[in-house]
Amino acid sequence: MGRTDGAALAFSELRKESQDIHNRIHSIAEDAAFVDQVRRSYPSLPLIPNMRCGAWYTDPETVSFALGPIFRAAVHRDARAQASEERAYFKSTDGHTGNWSFNLRRPNLHVLPLICTHAGLLLVDSTRAGKRMPDALSKTVPIWCAVINRVVLKTTPDVDADAWNTRLYTPPGVVSAQEHDQIEQRLDGWADDLAASFYVLPRLKYPLRPIWITPSTTVFPRFSAAHEQRFYPIICISASKQVLDGVERRVTGFAYIQGSGDDHELWSMGLTPTQFWKYKTDLLRANRPELPVLVQSLISSTDTKTLGTLASSASFHPIPIHHVRGQLSVCTHHDLGSSLDSSEYAVVYLSSSEHALKDDRPARLLCIQTPQGKRGQHHFLHTVLPQAMSFIALNLEKARPVCVACETGTDLGIGVTLAALAKFFDEEGEFHTEQEKNVLSTSYRYTLSNKKTIDDAFDSQR
Repeated sequence: MGRTDGAALAFSELRKESQDIHNRIHSIAEDAAFVDQVRRSYPSLPLIPNMRCGAWYTDPETVSFALGPIFRAAVHRDARAQASEERAYFKSTDGHTGNWSFNLRRPNLHVLPLICTHAGLLLVDSTRAGKRMPDALSKTVPIWCAVINRVVLKTTPDVDADAWNTRLYTPPGVVSAQEHDQIEQRLDGWADDLAASFYVLPRLKYPLRPIWITPSTTVFPRFSAAHEQRFYPIICISASKQVLDGVERRVTGFAYIQGSGDDHELWSMGLTPTQFWKYKTDLLRANRPELPVLVQSLISSTDTKTLGTLASSASFHPIPIHHVRGQLSVCTHHDLGSSLDSSEYAVVYLSSSEHALKDDRPARLLCIQTPQGKRGQHHFLHTVLPQAMSFIALNLEKARPVCVACETGTDLGIGVTLAALAKFFDEEGEFHTEQEKNVLSTSYRYTLSNKKTIDDAFDSQR
């Protein structure tokens, strides 16, 4: 075998090892244990994942809110629901060198009340080989903190300008001084854009400040008591250990893969973070040959139960878009409960798994498979949207309200609902079969304005 062939074979084996689901879930479990160690060091701060990768490392059952011993038992269930539902969406692409941005399409303002209530936040993400932490944590979050701080200073007259810290903080040794300076020069422009937008920021008592913790951190930083604190710490937890070539073999029989939760559509076989945490013990006990079979059985069983709830007698509570008087609604798969034969709604059911797409479904149910990852983006534009728009138009013309259901209620379902709002409704919320005026930004505002109502309703149903 020639040198070139040997190198190609070695690369092929390394790639196969890195995408092995056995290696991945054991690596995730190891990283999640580190995240839990950090969480226990800051018991008063809420822990939320940065989507999508961070969801693999945060246990939905974790209650990370500061609760007194008397009230903990009484509110345990509600606090757990809040912890499991909140998400952040800081994209690494908004922190890539030369592409820095404060993105008004994903401003993450929904986490500010959580930060104010608990005087800080724990944010979890990870990255693959080659970096100590993802750009989302090293640059996107610092940009977000600095921009928010500057907008508060611009828009709040009684803020003490001398005491209000608007500096940009980036992790030493990760972001160069040159890049730091280039980002800092753009902050005021981004702050002006946010201040001029329709977004309304909650009142902040203190400015935001990012702090970073990785597996190589030897001592976790400590903070003053809340009443003495002069900033809200946004503790960015990079869950994965940085290892050479991204792979490190363990004596326990698996190869540790740095950033295993990243790009899960390449290795997960359809397993989701929610399913991983629900069946974590069984998944980690399974040996390498048994694991793929177990995963397929869990996915198939979950999809069958989910779609089966459409014929159950449970109540169905879609969350309406109020501006169009409930003609469009959104919900999660979990929230589908009522038989469509007795429901006034037509339902667009978006699922990443083909197991959920049954042939014997009601006429008012449109099931569309939605592949994940980059392939899913093309599929969403060229398959999902055209099919969904035709189905939605047909039912709206019959004065039948339409509910769009996806796995989280905050991702693909929002995208389809936004497209329907822009295509079929004017700025007054009146339905038209052909919408000539481009009202995309207005429709986006109406969708976002319903987010708190949607989140609150999801919490009340769990």
